[in-house]
Amino acid sequence: MSGYDSSSRLRSVLPFEAEPAAVRDLRRAVRGQLAEWRLPTFTDEAELAVSELAANVIKHVGRGAAATLVMETAGDRLRIELHDKSYRVPVVGPAACDDECGRGLHLLAGLAVDWGTLLTATGKAVWCELSADPDMRCRRVQRAESALTKYRRDVGAPPLLQSRSVQILEESATDLIADLLHWVAARGGDPDGLLDRAQMHFEAGAA
Repeated sequence: MSGYDSSSRLRSVLPFEAEPAAVRDLRRAVRGQLAEWRLPTFTDEAELAVSELAANVIKHVGRGAAATLVMETAGDRLRIELHDKSYRVPVVGPAACDDECGRGLHLLAGLAVDWGTLLTATGKAVWCELSADPDMRCRRVQRAESALTKYRRDVGAPPLLQSRSVQILEESATDLIADLLHWVAARGGDPDGLLDRAQMHFEAGAA
């Protein structure tokens, strides 16, 4: 990646109080730090991730709680950690649940290449890793094409016509999504919730 030596590790530690007004300041600090590190590629995703992590602290730990934002580079990844003094581990609930289930964590899961929670001596740290590797962004497309190819084979679809391949694959994608909604409904799930969650992951990945 241009702009820094991937063999070196850059680290930033920023204590703050978990207040709604602080979220805007955190985004500004993230933007400034990444500009200083010459890593603008991460800016949009990092600001979004930090906003979601800070919002979770405000909601589930409490306004005014002491917290610390840590950002660190490693290779082509940016690791973001949000430390607080609560041992309560966040749980990703189903999309049909209310906001207490942590819809922000669904967004985080779709945005990051990896994320999780670590218990510390004084509480916990919720972390995520973002990647600047363009290949990581292509893997969703590759997985989708693979799934569509197998789906077409399973339903006995005719071979693709090169002149209409995109249109035919879109039609197959529509049929596959419809089958997935039937599958969710047949098991007592919420098809609309599935669509909402998928849209949230898509928006996070496209950020």
